[in-house]
Amino acid sequence: MASHLIVSQFLHLSTSLPPPLKLKLGHPKPPKVSLQDTSPSLPPKNSIWINPNSPRAARLRQHSSESRYARLLNLAQSLDSSAHPDAIPDLLLSLAETPTEQDAVVVLNHMDNPAAAPPALRWFLRHIKVNKESILYNVSLKVLRKGRDWNQVVALWNEMLANGVRPDNVTFSTMISCARVCNLPDKAVEWFEKMPEFGCSPDDVTYSSMIDAYGRAGNVEMALGLYDKARKEKWRVDPVTFATVIRVYSSSGNFDGALNVFEEMKALGVKPNPVIFNTLLDAMGRAGRPWQVKTLYKEMIANGLAPNRATYAALLRAYSKARYAEDALSIYNEVKEKGIELNVILYNMVLSMCADLGYVDHAVKIFEEMKGLPEGSKPDSWSYSSLITVYSCSGQVSEAERVLNEMIGSGFQPNIFVLTSIIQCYGKAGQADDIVRTYDKVLELGITPDDRFCGCLLNVMTQIPSEELGKVIGCVEKSNAQLGSLVKLLVDEGSATEVIKLEAEDLFSKISEEVKKAYCNCLIDLCVNLDLLERACILLDMAMRLEIYTALQSKSSSQWSLHVKSLSLGAALTALHIWMNDLSKALASGEELPPLLGIHTGHGKHKYSDKGLASVFESHLRELNAPFHEAPDKAGWFLTTKIAAETWLKSRSSPELVAA
Repeated sequence: MASHLIVSQFLHLSTSLPPPLKLKLGHPKPPKVSLQDTSPSLPPKNSIWINPNSPRAARLRQHSSESRYARLLNLAQSLDSSAHPDAIPDLLLSLAETPTEQDAVVVLNHMDNPAAAPPALRWFLRHIKVNKESILYNVSLKVLRKGRDWNQVVALWNEMLANGVRPDNVTFSTMISCARVCNLPDKAVEWFEKMPEFGCSPDDVTYSSMIDAYGRAGNVEMALGLYDKARKEKWRVDPVTFATVIRVYSSSGNFDGALNVFEEMKALGVKPNPVIFNTLLDAMGRAGRPWQVKTLYKEMIANGLAPNRATYAALLRAYSKARYAEDALSIYNEVKEKGIELNVILYNMVLSMCADLGYVDHAVKIFEEMKGLPEGSKPDSWSYSSLITVYSCSGQVSEAERVLNEMIGSGFQPNIFVLTSIIQCYGKAGQADDIVRTYDKVLELGITPDDRFCGCLLNVMTQIPSEELGKVIGCVEKSNAQLGSLVKLLVDEGSATEVIKLEAEDLFSKISEEVKKAYCNCLIDLCVNLDLLERACILLDMAMRLEIYTALQSKSSSQWSLHVKSLSLGAALTALHIWMNDLSKALASGEELPPLLGIHTGHGKHKYSDKGLASVFESHLRELNAPFHEAPDKAGWFLTTKIAAETWLKSRSSPELVAA
């Protein structure tokens, strides 16, 4: 063929035609073409162009590496889509030439259907000459891994051993990775520990995988031991494994260790991905470190990583638990703007936070939004309970009753927490008859009043008129006879002091630790309200001896102080009365007072009130004409000097207490 004709035809080729083939002069076969290297290159000097439209070009193209590779890929797709395993042999027979071991690897490696891979593997093993059968099994195991069916994976492993094929390192690495994607860390550990039986030694990649597997299996010691080995021997550890080590440290309570791993990872040049950040955010949230959560989240955004659902879930859990209301509500609003749906557990966390902090409007808004969401995010019994709590604690009786009725209408039975909130609401409103009615409802539902429920009854007794106390005392007696007996002794002016002491100490030796302080606060408040100061002092003295209240008074060479920050109002006023008497006794006995005296009330206000302990103390100290004044540079402290205190103590009579 004339060269000018070849050139002429080449110049007029349509752009839609396939690229021309290159053929070296003197070589009848086309050169081998790497499957990975498809970049164009200039023809060598001893090459000529072949007209792509010529029959010769078509024959060459049919036998080229590229064409054969494409046919193998098409075959893999056909095998994947085969309706029945029996059809697989016919599809494989469609290969015009006898397939090679490399052909089998290409076909199996590009399959996705776990059901089709084993029959195809068996056909290849019967029809082709195989130098290393383990390679074909390894590739087939990778196909099965995509189906996440561990039983099928084990069946092929057993078939491999039955056929006398010895597994190698790649086999074990594949089995371990199959176990990991099937979420079976114990199986990953089992196959890892089988490796020595077959003369296989783990490599860096396998060891890194096992850090993750041991961590997920709960074997903290092995996971951290392998991680230490990885650090010393400088293995290549992937981000998934780093995330597991962080999770292992945090699950064992070593949150600083989790942060150290994060810093080590960055020092090694491994870029944190969203999984790493989400794992750390969750860990710091559980550690109760919302400030570190904020720092990590800022770093995540600065690294150009977009927060996902798991990120927002970790942030909401952390901020809600820590009662970082502003941050929690900001994240909540961001989630809503992006149209991300949360599950009911996360909604309830935010609702519970709003209830605890008295954020009535926010709680109502969130609850109403939940009602319009799909199943899985709609309000459940806990959601209703939180909304009832926020209404009850703010004294909104009609709203609390409305939500309770709506809850029952939605098919949710009120539990003891809900009914406790309702009783608390009636107590704020001074509605003793409704307290009794709700208490009877508790008994009708077969609910046994527990210690916390009894604490609620004690609390409402400090809020209702004294003439109504008998109604609620009856409820206390039904719930806890010994507690009811002590309350009756306290409110009866004829009760003997020694009898009250004995009854109180016997009761507080039996009740659970978690309610002792709450019971003391309520009982002392009740005595103060009834102007029974002596009995309030008896209870406070008992609480100090039993270490229910600790470190109320402190002394140093420069300052004597009273610490009432953790007490109820009645208990705090009683502690003040006792402290002032102690100061008077010290002065009368000739003891030298220090240069400074102080009362520490804390500076916060009650979440459902504009008043806090500090504001009430300020008013009470003014009534007593006490020389204590709020310190401008120490919030929550009232201070006075030695000279002012001595002058006042000498002139005072026994201080009166206002109603708690």
